Amino acid sequence: MPLILDIAFTHIAGRARQTVVAVIGVAVGVGFSIAMAALMQGGQDDFVEQLIDTMPHVQITDERRSAARQPAEQIYQAVEISGLRPRDDRRGIINPTAATAWLDAWVPGTFSATLRAQGVMRYRSREASASIIGVEPEDERAVSPIVGEFVRGSFDALASGGNNVVIGDRMAERLGAKFGDTITAVSSTGLTRSFRIVGLFHTGTTARDEGEAYMLLKDAQILAERPNIINDVTVKLRNPYASPAVARRIEAELGYKAVSWQEANEGIMEAFIVRNIIMYTVVAAIMVVAGFGIFNIISTITHEKARDIAIMKSLGFGQGDMQRMFVIEAVAIGGAGAAFGWLLGFGLTYALASIRFELDAGGQEITELPIAWSVLHYLIASAFALGSAAVAGYLPARRAARLNPVDIIRGAT
Repeated sequence: MPLILDIAFTHIAGRARQTVVAVIGVAVGVGFSIAMAALMQGGQDDFVEQLIDTMPHVQITDERRSAARQPAEQIYQAVEISGLRPRDDRRGIINPTAATAWLDAWVPGTFSATLRAQGVMRYRSREASASIIGVEPEDERAVSPIVGEFVRGSFDALASGGNNVVIGDRMAERLGAKFGDTITAVSSTGLTRSFRIVGLFHTGTTARDEGEAYMLLKDAQILAERPNIINDVTVKLRNPYASPAVARRIEAELGYKAVSWQEANEGIMEAFIVRNIIMYTVVAAIMVVAGFGIFNIISTITHEKARDIAIMKSLGFGQGDMQRMFVIEAVAIGGAGAAFGWLLGFGLTYALASIRFELDAGGQEITELPIAWSVLHYLIASAFALGSAAVAGYLPARRAARLNPVDIIRGAT
């Protein structure tokens, strides 16, 4: 075996220029594959992290998965009943005290019971539609991401006494209001109340900064004319990936719709899977292209070294030895390319990670490219490189191993 290795590396060194070109081809493929994987995986991880941080892990609403059976459907055995006029049910979670006590007994995390209602915020002659969210500040602090995103005031100021509200800084700009000003909240029923701005938050998400207003739960219940009613429970778990199981149990016990963050973003998660398949398909294609260079080198070596092959086989080297020798040559070129590709990939990834810019258009602010540093990217790119190199070397090696040494020595073609 050492002799086979020595001959293999002698063949490679004898075609130094072509070998260097092939190594560079593999290195460029591996390097760019690593950088591309780091960028795409980083973007995916950053997006999922934002979902986990900004969305409830489980959200319980006062809706049902399927519509409740109407009284007429329970009495009459009919295929279809038309013309029903259901009662105007303003909904809400029935017996919220018992529901929250049950959740508190077993949920592996924290939760906040809220009342969400639609309304309008007014200041002087300006208006802005808003999602009015009534909360208990202590409970909401444990689940809401906006608690640490205040540019003026704080979330705790809601409980400082009086009618207080915290809104996004973009909503304040639209209204022309400032910290400490008094604005008017109008509910969907037409009831109005005045609130003092005690906090301005900025999450970087336009929909939240322009459209959410937080106040005490009791103030929201009075404004919406829904005393002692909650219609939304936000759950944050210690393990976010346990959300589907927790949501299923809650829905089975309470009967209300409980949606995990994975279910709420099912389409996006599926798109990530498709994107990863496309990414690794591109990586494989790059490595196949690089493998053609290796194939050409090994084919040329087997053609030029035909007499050497005949002499070696006449000295006792078998077909397996010939195949191993040329496959070793191909894998050596692929391995060298992979090693240099690691360096190139690290450099490209570091360069991408060092790029700084600001973007504030359409919702989310970005100041740097999200990069994922993972050894797995290097291993996958190297596996593709070595695999394509082995295949590229095996085909000419198989042909070389079948050469008849007698025909070669006699000068037969």
